[in-house]
Amino acid sequence: MPTLNILLFCLLAIFSSLRTPSPCSAANGNNDTLMAGQVLAVGDKLVSRNGKFALGFFQPGSGITSKYTDISTTTSPGWYLGIWFNRIPVFTVIWVANRDKPISDPKLNHTQLKISGDGNLVILNHATESIIWSTNIVNKTQTSIINTTAVLFNNGNFALMGSPSSAVPPLWQSFDYPTDVFLPGAKFGRNKVTGLNRKYISSKNLIDPGLGSFCIELDTNGAMLLRSRNPSVVYWSWSSGSSLLVPLLKTMLDMNPQTKGLISPAYIDNNEEMYYTYTLVDESSLIFALLDISGQVKMNVWSQARQSWQTLYAQPAVPCTAYATCGPFTVCNSNSKPFCDCMKSFSLKSSLDWELDDHTGGCVRITPLDCNVKENTTSSTDMFQPITRVTVPYDPQSIEDATTESKCAEACLGDCSCTAYSYNSSRCYTWHGELLNVKQNDNIDNTSEDVLYVRLATKDVQSVRKNKRKPIVGVVSAVSIISFGLLMLILLSMIWRKKFKCCGAQLYSSQGTGGGIIAFRYTDLGHATKNFSEILGGGGFGSVFKGVLSDSTAIAVKRLDGASQGEKQFRAEVSSIGLIQHINLVKLIGFCSEGDKRLLVYEHMVNGSLDAHLFQSKATILNWSTRYQIAIGVARGLSYLHQSCCECIIHCDVKPENILLSASFVPKIADFGMAAIVGRDFSKVLTTSRGTIGYLAPEWLSGVAVTAKVDVYSFGMVLLEIISGRRNSPNQGYTSSSYHVAFFPVRAVSKLHEGDVQSLVDPQLHGNFNLEEAERFCKVACWCIQDNECDRPTMIEVVRALEGLHGLDMPPMPRLLAAITECSDGASIL
Repeated sequence: MPTLNILLFCLLAIFSSLRTPSPCSAANGNNDTLMAGQVLAVGDKLVSRNGKFALGFFQPGSGITSKYTDISTTTSPGWYLGIWFNRIPVFTVIWVANRDKPISDPKLNHTQLKISGDGNLVILNHATESIIWSTNIVNKTQTSIINTTAVLFNNGNFALMGSPSSAVPPLWQSFDYPTDVFLPGAKFGRNKVTGLNRKYISSKNLIDPGLGSFCIELDTNGAMLLRSRNPSVVYWSWSSGSSLLVPLLKTMLDMNPQTKGLISPAYIDNNEEMYYTYTLVDESSLIFALLDISGQVKMNVWSQARQSWQTLYAQPAVPCTAYATCGPFTVCNSNSKPFCDCMKSFSLKSSLDWELDDHTGGCVRITPLDCNVKENTTSSTDMFQPITRVTVPYDPQSIEDATTESKCAEACLGDCSCTAYSYNSSRCYTWHGELLNVKQNDNIDNTSEDVLYVRLATKDVQSVRKNKRKPIVGVVSAVSIISFGLLMLILLSMIWRKKFKCCGAQLYSSQGTGGGIIAFRYTDLGHATKNFSEILGGGGFGSVFKGVLSDSTAIAVKRLDGASQGEKQFRAEVSSIGLIQHINLVKLIGFCSEGDKRLLVYEHMVNGSLDAHLFQSKATILNWSTRYQIAIGVARGLSYLHQSCCECIIHCDVKPENILLSASFVPKIADFGMAAIVGRDFSKVLTTSRGTIGYLAPEWLSGVAVTAKVDVYSFGMVLLEIISGRRNSPNQGYTSSSYHVAFFPVRAVSKLHEGDVQSLVDPQLHGNFNLEEAERFCKVACWCIQDNECDRPTMIEVVRALEGLHGLDMPPMPRLLAAITECSDGASIL
């Protein structure tokens, strides 16, 4: 009988052990698997077999010193289940399960992660049996649940497995539901069959991993989009039409010693999926891409020497590109740290949020506006504070009846909801409610003179004055503003005169005096062009018309369209080509600026643009001697822009369409609407991406500051087109099997190395060319298109080389072009 009792007791103990879950041991640091029937409690963790990643419950905390508040350490009130890097001193989370459902239960010992009876992974409060988070997969049978496990893999992927076999796809995995971190081995893109969209959403702030303000995703056409979430505004994109993104990214990474050989990116597009991914070349390295709180995608690499994460790449390069990243009533300045700041007479809405890198709440007024609207009477003591040299906010309201700046101000004051106005190009624009996306233009690349007048309470504008005599204050303010404007005009006049004296040109003169830029009346240009009846061409900013002045001078009149972009191009061209005179630069005869009309008057080039003669079958075929003179002329013009004028001018859009030919086929560089003027004290200029696909140097897309070497790269591409008489562009309908042959720059380098330059020359010349000059041209072109700007010659060196005065070694194959040749499989490139 005692023996029977002992046996029954043992059976009962065994039965009880089957029904009671056994917790995962926190001491077992190498445990990477959660079995059915086990639980993971607060304090326990799973660790991947390579020790790189850990999974468990955590409470975000941040030791931060900030200029905004006195708080030095802030901890989140909520707890989360997440994955983090396990072996570094900086706690870095790369995935969060319950990012929008923090665990606030003070009795954390009640919170567990387990595999539920229906086969889902769940975060459960076992005291109340309430589910905080679940994988929400389709219910499974009790039989299959026995074999279900949750595994933290070596690449940081946490997967729910229905079978121990690695050949069977997981039932659910964290890589399919990312947060804000793109890990090596993960996918960024779409499943065409299931509709799964693996998009990444930024965190709210440094201690709140909840859904933030920005996301990045691939749309159904494969285009990469960075957008704000509320409202949904796309502020950066990469079209699916380009085949250069993956090889370009490879090249940019290899050009940086810190990233060379670290990762290998790829793009897959097949019947089932389209996505980007990347793998680690060195498995011991720690690297990840992050969509950060400010709306930038950043590539971060762990520096063992510095014991910190280093950001090696960011896109978009300028943080102010993201929509409303600084919030309302702020000014975003990419050249400042921090880049967000409140407008004058505004204060932070939440200093704690700014300390935690969340600026989207913006700023609020220190003093409320005074707006008293009575029946048939509008009165307000509010005044306006100007913010100069800014990009004005989105979505202005145009006031047609306000024909002067004073009427524009009155119209804004008469509407209680109006918060700002701008008077530009004789047009009145007003804004209502919160002011978003006000961006301070930098001092180097600045083509905007916009002034935003922000509405403030009078006491804020009056500074420390307590005098309530508002009319006197208004007069004094007006006089001060006018005096300041006159002073600025005098200073600008002195600066411009210095520039013109240095560059050998005059600012402007009356019609008929000669030697300077003429200020035309709109009616005169309408008469000269026969009411703009004969169009010569067009572009992104307007159309070009043929005309004749009263002295029989043939002219080309560019009429700019668009109040904003047209104004920017107008000022860019007048401030660049208007300063200089050179035989190989198109001459700006004059301009017209009346109301919102912006026109530029150039000398007319009877032989049109170079692209027509190179690429159109009915155009005059250029002989070798003419091509030789065109190439050297363009090189001399660019050399003058870069090094002979008192300020370096980077053209930024060198291409055959912007090279005009005179009656004797003298080349003249035209279209300076994208030009950037760089002071001699600067070697680089940080500017937004500009130019034309096919002629863009790699640094344009890497987000770094550019130099005059971007023009050298573009000239190299143009020189190859002059030699071959054909476009360099790879997307001409060639099959993927002949892709590397069809892309002429690749073929040019290869043939140059083989000593077969003759096969590269335009067949329409029928062999009538100088082989020595052709070889020289090919060498120069291939040196110009090197990936690293330091390997490219200057334009002075290019001129000497083209003239045979400077010898050149054999150029290497540019790594970017070599990468392109490897992308012959259409499924592996965009």
